Amino acid sequence: MIYKELTEKIIGCAMKVHGTLGNGFQEVIYQRALAIEMGKQGLHYVREMEMPIFYDEIDIGTRRVDFFVEDLIMVELKAIIKLEDAHLAQAMNYLEAYKMEIGLLINFGSRSLQFNRVHNNKIKR
Repeated sequence: MIYKELTEKIIGCAMKVHGTLGNGFQEVIYQRALAIEMGKQGLHYVREMEMPIFYDEIDIGTRRVDFFVEDLIMVELKAIIKLEDAHLAQAMNYLEAYKMEIGLLINFGSRSLQFNRVHNNKIKR
């Protein structure tokens, strides 16, 4: 599995944050706490980096993803009761738009931390 150790390290940081804060806060609170925890673990990240979205090679707007970790993994956070298929589709669309191979969708809003590893199937190794 590609980037297994890195994704496990990010998930471990998220588990520590969720274990400390629990559920019920707004997404930005978890985002700030996760930034602190990833920094403690020596992970290099960029938070809320704005990226252009193109359609037919024309710039049609921008979107911000919560984190890009080690320039390899896109991390999208949620703080909702339950992840839905639409959230997974959003994460997959971001991977395709940013031409990244692997991402994580992490939800802090449920009683137990929820996470999905997302693959961009358009990138072939």
